[in-house]
Amino acid sequence: MSAIEHEVASQPSVWLEASRLADDAALPAHGARLAVAGCGTSLYMAQAYASAREAQGLGETDAFPASEMPAGRRYDGMLVISRSGTTSEVLDLLGAAKPTPTIAITAVADSPVARLADHTVALPFADERSVVQTRFATSALALLLAHLGIDLRPAVESARLALDHDLVAEPERFTRYQFLGHGWTVGLASEAALKLREAAQAWAEAYPAMEYRHGPIALADADTAVIALGAVDGSLADDVRRTGATFVPSDDEPLGSLVKIHKLAIRLAQARGLDPDAPRNLTRSVVLQ
Repeated sequence: MSAIEHEVASQPSVWLEASRLADDAALPAHGARLAVAGCGTSLYMAQAYASAREAQGLGETDAFPASEMPAGRRYDGMLVISRSGTTSEVLDLLGAAKPTPTIAITAVADSPVARLADHTVALPFADERSVVQTRFATSALALLLAHLGIDLRPAVESARLALDHDLVAEPERFTRYQFLGHGWTVGLASEAALKLREAAQAWAEAYPAMEYRHGPIALADADTAVIALGAVDGSLADDVRRTGATFVPSDDEPLGSLVKIHKLAIRLAQARGLDPDAPRNLTRSVVLQ
């Protein structure tokens, strides 16, 4: 079993472990105006959390790539997510954040990011050997969702079922994959597409569901799988099917659906003769000179 296969399979139990930290960890106060940042997968978890936090009415929350934080905006706090704790853009952001209070979620408790942040929540049990992130990112999101008061048990059960189910799509059936989300699952859709690009060098994109008709649907054809993470308007599903594309509805809790995408990315990589643990041109962390 590859490292990523082990890490994907461990997600339900690791999510539960992360969610148990929600009450005692130094996480953002409800009602605070918050900026959240990360890079790559961590950015998409930041976007999902920001949307979920605002939907819960727990405070204005903006999510940015760490390299694109607008200058001059005032926030009550800043949260960064970084698996390795060494990502250059995150370190630069933390260094420029003062006097804004900062919190870091990382897998490495003694990392440079942890040393720079005012408070750190470490998830060493969610760390990974694979370059491609899966369980750390979803565990960070599970922690944050639990802190919002969201019950993680349905997600855990959905993920357990997803590990036993067939793939969401046949790996060699399609040449294009498009993922759709709404609300907090827009971030999950972006993460799903990234996993296929990273692990399997696949042509994959992601959109807010109602934006799909505004251009991207022009690419849909019989070789395209359009996969929903969360509920999607029924008329949009009909429009997708009329293009000849295969529409795959989400019948799971969204995090459970993401586990199915992780499985698809691994299987597609294997079908193409690729090593999903070590994708080309990528490293565990981007450290700039």
